[in-house]
Amino acid sequence: MTPRTLTRAAVAGFAAVALFGSAACGSGFDDSAKDTKQSSGPASLQILIGSSGEAETKAVQDAAAKWASSSGNTATVTPAQDLTQQLGQALAGGTPPDVFYVDASRFADYASVGALEPYGDKISNTDDFYESLRTTFTYDGKLYCAPKDFSTLALEINTDMWAKAGLTDADVPTTWDQLTAVSQKIKAKGMVALALGDTRDRIGAFMVQNGGWLMSKDGKQPTADTPENLQALQYVKSLLTNGYAKFPKQLDAGWSGEAFGKGKAVMTIEGNWIKGALQNDFPKVKYKVVPLPAGPKGQGTLSFTQCWGIAAKSKFKDQAIKFVEAMTAGDQQVTFAKAFGVMPSRQSVRDQYTGAFPADKPFIDGAAYAQGPVNAPKMDSVLRDLEAGLQGLSTGDPKTILANFDKNAKAALGG
Repeated sequence: MTPRTLTRAAVAGFAAVALFGSAACGSGFDDSAKDTKQSSGPASLQILIGSSGEAETKAVQDAAAKWASSSGNTATVTPAQDLTQQLGQALAGGTPPDVFYVDASRFADYASVGALEPYGDKISNTDDFYESLRTTFTYDGKLYCAPKDFSTLALEINTDMWAKAGLTDADVPTTWDQLTAVSQKIKAKGMVALALGDTRDRIGAFMVQNGGWLMSKDGKQPTADTPENLQALQYVKSLLTNGYAKFPKQLDAGWSGEAFGKGKAVMTIEGNWIKGALQNDFPKVKYKVVPLPAGPKGQGTLSFTQCWGIAAKSKFKDQAIKFVEAMTAGDQQVTFAKAFGVMPSRQSVRDQYTGAFPADKPFIDGAAYAQGPVNAPKMDSVLRDLEAGLQGLSTGDPKTILANFDKNAKAALGG
């Protein structure tokens, strides 16, 4: 299984460019959406998903068939080969599916041009969705779409290598200082302490732990160049320059989970997708999951999520909303979790989830202090530039990296 963050990092801007170009500064979708008349009676819903594999495809198709049978509608679920490209082309071409997965990293792009129906207030008990997820899918003060599920980052520890380094459960780091201390002990034993992804989707967690982030909560202002973020990057740089942490490419690995699975590092920072990856590729690795160490301002992690988007041009909006209602019901979310490993977005089924997957408790607990992705449109090139800076962090200047982000982001947002 490809970790979803690797897939997200590789997303091309082609479809988004086509979408923005066709939208005529955002007016195109809004105008046509007003002309879309709701069709009554049985609907034939087209649903496009970005599936992680056969298990997810079958689970969603089964749930859709169950809803269709009970509601008198039809629902065709299609797994995309490349969701971002196919969805972008369909939206730009004026023939979008009725319902589709929207990744949090693309949400603001679609919402800003009027491609999405803002139906969030029509879903029952929206307060049951984790607050961090509701915030992620809110644009211009409106909750646009229902969070489908989510993932967070935690710290994975190879228990055999931990013991080999002379460490015990009492040494599990809960603060930055403790992380540094155990890293020193691990390095002294000739091992690498931490495999760390070289992207904002990993390093950004340290910013959150120090009370910082890249953008304001409303997605209107860049907030990277702050003392809090500078201190966070300086700390990560110290881990790298002291040899406590290494990027995957330094460990001959494509991502941190692979480096961890190969035994190239004692610890890594990854999301709950690592469970399936290790089961498939490195089934003999023994490990445990604990919360990320807290920073000077407290606990912090990153969340990765998708919502059920409904096209503004859909002729079956009422039926589509009822479909989403069924897909995000608590019992259905638990069924999805058991089928393909996602975490439910509704708090009311949290205990059911942790009862079924007790080892994943640190991941779902992270929802209480998680930060979602950058929630602003037209940020592709800005974020690519940030990634390049972070990849050179060990020899680069953290202050320059942060200042460049703010400058580029303001330009992209027209500020």
